[in-house]
Amino acid sequence: METQLWDYIDGTIPEPGRSAIEKLIADNSEWKRKYHELLEVHSLIHATELEHPSMRFTKNVMEEIAKYKIAPAAKEYINKKIIWSIALFFIIAVVGFLVYGFSQVNWSEAGSDNVLGVDITKVDYSMMFNNTYMNLFMMLNVVLGLMLLDNYLTNKRKKFIQDAG
Repeated sequence: METQLWDYIDGTIPEPGRSAIEKLIADNSEWKRKYHELLEVHSLIHATELEHPSMRFTKNVMEEIAKYKIAPAAKEYINKKIIWSIALFFIIAVVGFLVYGFSQVNWSEAGSDNVLGVDITKVDYSMMFNNTYMNLFMMLNVVLGLMLLDNYLTNKRKKFIQDAG
């Protein structure tokens, strides 16, 4: 009822609906009461000007927010042992892959043109990287390693800026 009356007051209802609402207002006392109530609200809205916030509104809000305790930095509430254990897991995984890869090399065939005595072109990589899960795990390790490098370089840059400033 309110939505229809607001549309009627605003003049957004087409002519057939408009005449039906006029008839409801004339015949039904509840519709008539609600119509006059909403018409009064409508006239009050258009009669008064909206207040404008003060010029310092944003600054006042920010000063009020600054009075409250700010959440601590992530370094204070993240358990460093968990981070170190995750890093240790990935280091062990990478070392394990390297050990497995070197174990697949046939060390008995020594080439004369090779310093190490290993012909790396004859290593069968398909045995190591033929599994989809292995490929996903390696990609995840690469992404996490790049994120760790980015974090390290960002911290180093921040420290440099703090020391310079």
